[in-house]
Amino acid sequence: MQFLVIEGNIGVGKTSLSTKFAEEYNAKLVLEQFADNPFLPKFYKDQKRYSFPLELSFLAGRYSQTKKEILNPDLFHSFLIADYYFAKSLIFAQNTLKDDEYKLFCQIFDIVFESMPKPDLYVYLHANTNKLLKNIEARGRSYEQNIEAAYLEKIQKG
Repeated sequence: MQFLVIEGNIGVGKTSLSTKFAEEYNAKLVLEQFADNPFLPKFYKDQKRYSFPLELSFLAGRYSQTKKEILNPDLFHSFLIADYYFAKSLIFAQNTLKDDEYKLFCQIFDIVFESMPKPDLYVYLHANTNKLLKNIEARGRSYEQNIEAAYLEKIQKG
């Protein structure tokens, strides 16, 4: 199966573009499951306290979803499109965790990453910080409304 990934910063339009491509080309669509993460709203209120459990939770969720969705062939679709790539966990962890937590996170990540499929094509979407903030505001997720430009810029550099 061919595997396409659409990646980029928060609010850049990954899900919208992935959905359009999947509809247009009859591809299996895999969307990042973030809404059920109980640590996400807490993280945006207190990043220092909730960074490590948030990043571990995302790592576990992405691993489970990848194993379930990507590694199981679908007879009705010729290829797969995902709106995230597993390795994004490292970028976010690097920007949110303390050094000792990041080292531990990397050890766990490395063990898991070895068995993850690699995309055949990786598309990275880029937008400036002001555009990202406008997109985030427009989609209206309450827990995202206080995301700071500096945080988005750190993720962008990652």
